Amino acid sequence: MASLAWVISSNPGHALSPNILAHDAKPRKICYSQCSTFFLPPHRSPICRMGFVSGLERKRSLKTRIFASVTDTPVNAYPEKVQLPKGDCWSVHKFGGTCVGSSERIKNVAKIILSDDSERKMVVVSAMSKVTDMMYDLIYKAQSRDEAYISALDAVLEKHKSTALDLLDGDDLSSFLAQLHHDISNLKAMLRAIYIAGHATESFTDFVVGHGELWSAQMLSCVIRKNGLDCNWMDTREVLIVNPTSSNQVDPDLKESEDRLEKWYSKNPSKTIVAAGFIASTPQNIPTTLKRDGSDFSAAIMGALFKAGQVTIWTDVDGVYSADPRKVSEAVILKTLSYQEAWEMSYFGANVLHPRTIIPVMQYDIPIIIRNVFNLAAPGTKICRPTEDETDQGLESFVKGFATIDNLALVNVEGTGMAGVPGTASDIFSAVKDVGANVIMISQASSEHSVCFAVPEKEVNAVSELLQSRFREALNAGRLSQVQVIPNCSILAAVGQKMASTPGVSATLFNALAKANINVRAIAQGCTEYNITVVIKREDCIRALRAVHSRFYLSRTTIAVGIIGPGLIGATLLDQLRDQAATLKEEFNIDLRVMGITGSRTMLLSEAGVDLSRWRELQKEKGAVADMEKFVQHVHGNHFIPNTVLVDCTADSSIASHYYDWLRKGIHVVTPNKKANSGPLDQYLKLRALQRQSYTHYFYEATVGAGLPIINTLQGLLETGDKILRIEGIFSGTLSYIFNNFTGGRTFSEVVAEAKQAGYTEPDPRDDLSGTDVCRKVIILARESGLKLELSDIPVESLVPEPLKDSASAEEFMQKLPQFDQEMSKKREIAEDAGGVLRFVGVVDMVNQKGEVKLQTYKNDHPFAQLSGADNIIAFTTTRYKAQPLIIRGPGAGAEVTAGGVFSDLLRLASYLGAPS
Repeated sequence: MASLAWVISSNPGHALSPNILAHDAKPRKICYSQCSTFFLPPHRSPICRMGFVSGLERKRSLKTRIFASVTDTPVNAYPEKVQLPKGDCWSVHKFGGTCVGSSERIKNVAKIILSDDSERKMVVVSAMSKVTDMMYDLIYKAQSRDEAYISALDAVLEKHKSTALDLLDGDDLSSFLAQLHHDISNLKAMLRAIYIAGHATESFTDFVVGHGELWSAQMLSCVIRKNGLDCNWMDTREVLIVNPTSSNQVDPDLKESEDRLEKWYSKNPSKTIVAAGFIASTPQNIPTTLKRDGSDFSAAIMGALFKAGQVTIWTDVDGVYSADPRKVSEAVILKTLSYQEAWEMSYFGANVLHPRTIIPVMQYDIPIIIRNVFNLAAPGTKICRPTEDETDQGLESFVKGFATIDNLALVNVEGTGMAGVPGTASDIFSAVKDVGANVIMISQASSEHSVCFAVPEKEVNAVSELLQSRFREALNAGRLSQVQVIPNCSILAAVGQKMASTPGVSATLFNALAKANINVRAIAQGCTEYNITVVIKREDCIRALRAVHSRFYLSRTTIAVGIIGPGLIGATLLDQLRDQAATLKEEFNIDLRVMGITGSRTMLLSEAGVDLSRWRELQKEKGAVADMEKFVQHVHGNHFIPNTVLVDCTADSSIASHYYDWLRKGIHVVTPNKKANSGPLDQYLKLRALQRQSYTHYFYEATVGAGLPIINTLQGLLETGDKILRIEGIFSGTLSYIFNNFTGGRTFSEVVAEAKQAGYTEPDPRDDLSGTDVCRKVIILARESGLKLELSDIPVESLVPEPLKDSASAEEFMQKLPQFDQEMSKKREIAEDAGGVLRFVGVVDMVNQKGEVKLQTYKNDHPFAQLSGADNIIAFTTTRYKAQPLIIRGPGAGAEVTAGGVFSDLLRLASYLGAPS
C-alpha cells in the first residue's frame, strides 16, 4: 500500500520544490501510513505517529507550506501471482454523481451491476451529487481563513454517514464509519494547516476533493457484496498514473498504469471491481485529479487497460441528442455516433463526452454506450467506429448533429500588409498564447488580407490589448488597418462523418440559415469535412440552431403564425387551419403553429400554439388588451421556431405600414390587405426592394382575385420573358354579382339591396360602388407589371350618384338610391340595344402606360358577358397570348375563397422554407 508523506518547510535557505507552499521554507519530511492520524492544533507543530517537526511557533512570521505525495511502500510478495485477464470478458460501467446521489440511487446502481451478465465488471463511480463542490468549498473557506470550513466539513461527514446508515449494516457499516471518521479527522487537520497558511497547493486541493469518490466507491462495493457478488474496491490513485500538461490537463501513462493494475489485481483478484473515478497520481506518486469530466476519463482509461468489450457511461439523459433539447424541442436521440462525430460535437459544447474520454478507447475500438440510469428501457447512443454496412440514406444521415458555443467574440486582424508576409499569423497567435486565451475557431481568406478567430468573450479584451500593443508599429505604418473586436457572438457547428465528399451539405446549411434571416459572420471547415462551423450573432443562435436542425434532421417545417384581424376572413382562415392541421403535419410535414391572434381591442397569445378548436372561447377567457408591439414580439420571439409569418387579414392602412419593419426583422408577411401595394408609390417601391434583396417573403395573392392565381400568373409570365400588353378584368365580386343580375325589368337599387342582403357588399355599399376597391387592384397589377403609378393617376367612373356621396349613413344612401335608377336603366338599355351587357372593369394598358376603371359594354359572346354569380374574370393580353388572351375565371369574393387564397400563400411560404413541394 502507498503511504502519504507531508513536507513542512521552515528554512528559507534551501532549494524549493514546486509543491512547496512557501518561498522561505526548508523541506523536512514527515511520513505516516494511511491509517495514521494527522492533526495540527492551533498553536502546535504538525504531529504524527512517526515523528514531528517543531519550530512553527519559533518562526510564526514565516509562511508555512505543505504538500502531499503518495509513495510506494514494499508490497508483500504473494506465493502465486494472480494473472489479470483482459478482453471482452470485462464490461466497464461509469456512474456520475447524480446516479449515486442518494442511498436509493446507490441501491439502484447496484441492481444494474447485478443484472449485467458480463463475466467481469469494472465500475467507476463519481462522488455523490454535489460532494465535489462541497470539497472545493472546504478548500476555499480554509484558504480564506473562514472558520466555517469546520461546519462545512461536518456537513460532508453527516451526508456520508446518513447514507451509510441507510445502506450498510454489521461489519461493513462499522468498517466504513471508522474509515470515514478517520478520513474526516485527517481532512480537518489538513484544512487547519491550509487555514493557517492561507494557501493550498494544487496537490493539497486534489487530495482533498478526491475523497468523495473514495467514499462512494467504498459504499457501492459494500452494497454489491451485500447482494452476494464478489467485489473489491480500488483506490485509483494506486493504479492510474498521469502526467500533468501545461494546459491544466493530464495525459495518462498507460504503460505504467497497466503495470500497476497488474500488481493491484494480483493482490485484489475479483470479478467485480468498484473504482474511484476522477482521481489518479503523478509519476512522483503525488495525488492529482483528471480535471474536467475526470470520471468519464477514468472509465475510458480503465476500458483501455482492461481491453474491455465496451464502456457504458450512465447519466441522466437517454443518450446523445441531435441538438441541445433545451434549445430544440424536436431534437432526437442518435442511435450511433462515430468516434470522430462524438469528438467534434463534444468540442462544440454538446452534452456528449469530453474529447479526452474518447482517445483511450478509440485506439482499441472499444465502443462507448451513453445510457440513462433512470430509464433502462432506452437503448442509448453507441459511439464506435462506423461499419461498412450502414445503409441509412438521405440528407439526414450526412449531418448527425448540431452544437453551439455561446459568449464568444470575434477578433479580426486586417490589413493589406499581411498578404504574402510570412510569420504574421504566427505573431498573432503567439500573442494570443501569451495572454493564455483559448482560440475556438480560426478563419482566413486565401487573399491573406485578414485573419479572424473566436475566443471566449471574457478573454477578448486582453487579447485585443496585447495585439494592439504587439502590432503598434504595423498599425501606425498602415501595414495593418485594424484589430477589430466583434462581441456578442456564438458558434454553430454541423457535425457528420458522411458530410465528407458529399455535395450540397454546405449549400443546404447556408440556405437554411438565409431563409431564417440569419447573417453568417465567419466560416470554417477542416479538410476532413466532418465539421462546418459558422459564427453568428448571439441573439440569433437558438433560431439558427432550430432552423438548420429542422432543415436537416426533421422533415417537418414549423412556422410561427400570428393572425391579425380575426374578422370574417381571419376567422374563416383560422377554421381552415384547424381543419387542415392534422393532414398538413402527417402528410406534408408542415406545422403552421398559430402563436397569437389579435384584433383591434383584444389579443390572444400562446407559448405552445393556440388550440384552434376553441380559439373563440379562449379569446374571451384569456384575451389581453391588444398591443401590436407586444403581439409581434411574442410571435417572433419564440426561439424554438425559426420562421415567423404575420397574416394581416384587415383592410387597415396602419397595419400595412408595419410591413417594411416586419420584413426587415426577418418576419414573413402574408396578406389580402391591398393598402400596402396600392398605397404611396415610394413606400411600395421601398417595400418591394427590401423583399427582393432579402430571404424574407411577402405574399399577397389574395389582394386582387381572392383565391384566384392572378398575381402568380402575372409573375410567371414576366419571369419567363413574356411582355404584358393589356390586363383587363372584372375584379370586384360585388359588382360582378350586381351587373350579372341587373337584367330584365329589375332596377339597379333593387339588385344592390339584394347584394347587400346576401353579404356580397361592404356594410356601406358605396365602398364597392365607388370603384375604389377595383382601382386599388388595377394599381397593384400595374405596379407588378412595371408601371410606376399612384392611385390618383387612375381615372375611376364611380357608380355612386354625386348627390348621394355625402349621405350621412348607408341606410340613408340605400333609401335614396332608387331616385337614380332611371339613369342606370338607360345605360343598360343602350348596351342591350347594341347586343351587349354592362360590366364594371379595370384596365391596365401597358402600351399607353396607364390604367382606368370604368363601366363598359361587352358583346354577348364576349367572355366577360358569360359570367354568373360573383365570379371574377381577368384577361391577360401578352406577346405570347395576343390573338387569344389568357383568361382566369372563378369566384373572386367571399370569405371562404379569400381565406383559401391566404392559406395557399402560407403553404407556398412553407415550401420556400424547406417543406416538401
